Amino acid sequence: MSGHSKWATTKHKKAVVDAKRGKLFAKLIKNIEVAARTGGADIEGNPTLFDAVQKAKKQSVPNKNIDSAVKRGAGLEAGGADYETIMYEGYGPNGVAVLIECLTDNRNRAASDVRVAMTRNGGSMADPGSVSYLFHRKGVVIVPKGELGEDDVLGAVLDAGAEEVNDLGESFEVLSEATDLVGVRSALQDAGIDYDSADANFVPTMQVELDEEGARKIFRLIDALEDSDDVQNVFANFDVSDEVMEKVDA
Repeated sequence: MSGHSKWATTKHKKAVVDAKRGKLFAKLIKNIEVAARTGGADIEGNPTLFDAVQKAKKQSVPNKNIDSAVKRGAGLEAGGADYETIMYEGYGPNGVAVLIECLTDNRNRAASDVRVAMTRNGGSMADPGSVSYLFHRKGVVIVPKGELGEDDVLGAVLDAGAEEVNDLGESFEVLSEATDLVGVRSALQDAGIDYDSADANFVPTMQVELDEEGARKIFRLIDALEDSDDVQNVFANFDVSDEVMEKVDA
């Protein structure tokens, strides 16, 4: 996971081009709508909505867009779509296992987008269950380092159910059971520690180590998948060393 997290952090740092930013905004807004539909419009009483709104704010999504999304999702404003979550499974180059999480109002379009992105970038689709067993659902909180040390973060989250804290270079990754995510996030807030994101993600139980060529191929595949408006998240079980990451970044 570390390579994947590092890559996600690097990508997030590169202040993506406007078109990508527009896509990111749309996905964050969709997340908010679904969270509000599922758990209601009260941000304080709906932890999933709280995290979705925080994430959108961190990416500078305008407040009026966020408010409208909450209202649409909760049925207080017209125009909300009926999104469903669909998971697709497959293999990328070098046998990397890939889970693709879609949030869509058009199942056929989502399936077609995912299939095309996979086949054009050296991947192949797999049957349901043939890849997902390689992943566990975990709470993942990304904390920017700033002046913080690993002990500061560990001290804040240990009693809240955190399992481990990983150093990703410019940030820390706090892992917990998905059910402990809200507790871990709340513990960080209580300790006055800022965080970039708090999500329930699929974390791999085993990893495929990639060289520079392999890393470039898998990043191309993930970029192609994320280019679809229906794809919310892509999880993959690869690891990339710092040295390889530097070459790819260059």
